[in-house]
Amino acid sequence: METFLVKALQLILSFSILVIVHEFGHFIFARIFKVRVEKFYLFFDPWFSLFKFKPKNSDTEYGIGWLPLGGYCKISGMIDESMDKEQMAQPPKPYEFRSKPAGQRLLIMVGGVLFNFLLALFIYSMTLYAWGDSYLPLKNMKMGMYYSDVAKEIGFQDGDILYKADEEVLERFNSDAIRKVFNAENATVIRDGQEIIIPIPDDIMQRMIRSGNGFASPERYPMIVENLREELPIAKAAGILPGDTIVAINGTSTPTLEESFNELAKYRDADISIDVKRGNEIRSFALHTDTAAQIGIFIKLGADKIYQTEHIEYSFFASFPAGITKGINTLKGYVNDMKYVFTKEGASTLGGFGAIGNLFPAEWDWQSFWTMTAFLSIILGFMNILPIPALDGGHVMFTLYEIITRRKPSDKFLEYAQIVGMTILFALLIYANGNDLYRFFIK
Repeated sequence: METFLVKALQLILSFSILVIVHEFGHFIFARIFKVRVEKFYLFFDPWFSLFKFKPKNSDTEYGIGWLPLGGYCKISGMIDESMDKEQMAQPPKPYEFRSKPAGQRLLIMVGGVLFNFLLALFIYSMTLYAWGDSYLPLKNMKMGMYYSDVAKEIGFQDGDILYKADEEVLERFNSDAIRKVFNAENATVIRDGQEIIIPIPDDIMQRMIRSGNGFASPERYPMIVENLREELPIAKAAGILPGDTIVAINGTSTPTLEESFNELAKYRDADISIDVKRGNEIRSFALHTDTAAQIGIFIKLGADKIYQTEHIEYSFFASFPAGITKGINTLKGYVNDMKYVFTKEGASTLGGFGAIGNLFPAEWDWQSFWTMTAFLSIILGFMNILPIPALDGGHVMFTLYEIITRRKPSDKFLEYAQIVGMTILFALLIYANGNDLYRFFIK
């Protein structure tokens, strides 16, 4: 329950920041062009609102709605989700959206998306300034990785070290590296000190999505003793020390953590011998396991604790170009992945609020929170600029049509387009959240 609450709070706070910034983008451009903004709301307020106030001598009512599906900025003289037909039936007024030149209307509509992208770039820059950039180079992962069944089907083997995607050397293991591998004709790995070329099939992504097991896991490393358990002093009494690397159990070689666990599990309440590497020496110890096959050690978990990581610090001014580069690469990657959404396999992976909430860590961590908020800001900006009626991109599309043809779509057409767009969006919302429920209760 605690994990759920932590993730839910992060989702709500992140979502609120993104909505406010997005709507402020519309608001500020509207005010620059002297267009009246009637309402500025976080969340929707059908029938009633949780909070609202209207400053003296202001045309704008500010508030918080009860339906947390977004937010809105109600601009006078504009056909939007409010569907205010009564206002649109009146003659246009100078302060209304529809009375302004197409260029000004276009800037008002792209303001939300623009501010979302700018927010993402700013957050990425500030996280790099505050925490720097830590990563685990692929070349330092001396025992390679574990690969999924689909990856093994096309030629990868456990222990392979990713090296190249076509001719590009891969520096770190992340979504960008995986994307480069999937888009390449060939991947090169280091296997037993040799370069091995693996052809990449065109449908690799669809296969991965169908399997649901991903591509690879970096958690392939030896069992290293981090500390000894005082309440179970078996290893301590035998002479094992923190920093020892377990390399064999009862004469069976166990180079990886997984193999060590599997071998230990065979011996419950039993006498065994354990070989460890200490410095450049191999030492053997005799001990007796407990009934759960435990020997009283805490082990190092996480490839980043085993292998040498790299860390880059950024000054305040250097963080901005680095943050912009990171934001642009994130956007490029997300746009590239969108092509898979329109496949059968991709559609099944769509998720709603549950899937988004699970992207946040189970424990509150500000670096992770801000990084995820920046990523979601890019997603929100990109999704909103899609040419779908009811989204900003739909309004932009009709405005560009007007600029190019010098013919403005009728209000009646825009009303119908808004209804169609809202229907599409609600259908997608139901489908995505339905996927969440299906995965939670059925799978």
